[in-house]
Amino acid sequence: MGLHRMYLKSWWALLYLPFFIGVLYCNSQVRNLHEDVSRTYAALEQAQTAVKTTKPEDPATATDEDKKAYADAQADVKVKEGDYKAAAAVQANWYGYARWLGIVIALMLLVDAFLIPRLVRQRRTHAAEAGYATDPIAHEPEVHEQGTGEDPTMRMRTPFTDRIDRISGYIGEYVAYWAVVSVFVYYYEVLARFVFNSPTNWVHESMFLMYGMQYMLAGAYAYREDQHVRVDVLYTKLPPRGKAIADIISSAFFFIFTLTLLWTAWRFASDAIHNAETSFTEWGIQYWPVKLSMPIGAALIVLQGVAKLIKDILFVTRKGA
Repeated sequence: MGLHRMYLKSWWALLYLPFFIGVLYCNSQVRNLHEDVSRTYAALEQAQTAVKTTKPEDPATATDEDKKAYADAQADVKVKEGDYKAAAAVQANWYGYARWLGIVIALMLLVDAFLIPRLVRQRRTHAAEAGYATDPIAHEPEVHEQGTGEDPTMRMRTPFTDRIDRISGYIGEYVAYWAVVSVFVYYYEVLARFVFNSPTNWVHESMFLMYGMQYMLAGAYAYREDQHVRVDVLYTKLPPRGKAIADIISSAFFFIFTLTLLWTAWRFASDAIHNAETSFTEWGIQYWPVKLSMPIGAALIVLQGVAKLIKDILFVTRKGA
């Protein structure tokens, strides 16, 4: 709809609206005519069935009444076939109009793909001349959610913990980009479903499976960045050494949970691999890559927990910590 130009305050965005409204109107006609097409097709099938039932088994012994019924049934098939073809042709015409309007919009977007970089530079120049900040939130102070960002060992480093931190960081940043993928996939689904009357059965399933994998694989990265929320009123009031001691004590419960998660997740994944488990939808996707992300994510959290425990011990035992 030209929203990209609206963000740049370009009135040429309005040029998209007639074409987009045209697509919506044409597809509304396609939906309205769907009932006529279905009705005439059902009538045609009934007429064809009548031809089969009235056809004489032996034309030589058929009575005049049987021949007349068969001839009437054949004539009725031709009438019903004409009605169906006429309704289908009208629906196809409206669908063709919508398709051509969509092609025009696609060509306009293709042209804008080359023009937008120049328009963005012009907009930034105008903003700078008017005295507006080009990035007003770049210098905002980072404010952590309550219960996060309080780990006193976040800036501590050792060669061993650095390796674990890098692994968690690489995987966490990699799966973070999956959220960008979902934006484009859901955008495609919305257009396909509500504009072009072509809904999919794979978008929803693939995206919630993808987010489940992202949730598991990003756990270690969130733990490294101290972004798992603590529902605790005492921890936030402790001094840095007290927080490190509290983390050492609570690490026993942490490893009980994560090691149990690792063991049960591996059982889930191995069952999916051995049984060639698939989804129950028409898509029938293999589940083992999805479920394999569970033990991998759990193992990453365990490793990050080991790195965190080492940092806590070093923090507490170091002089003047």
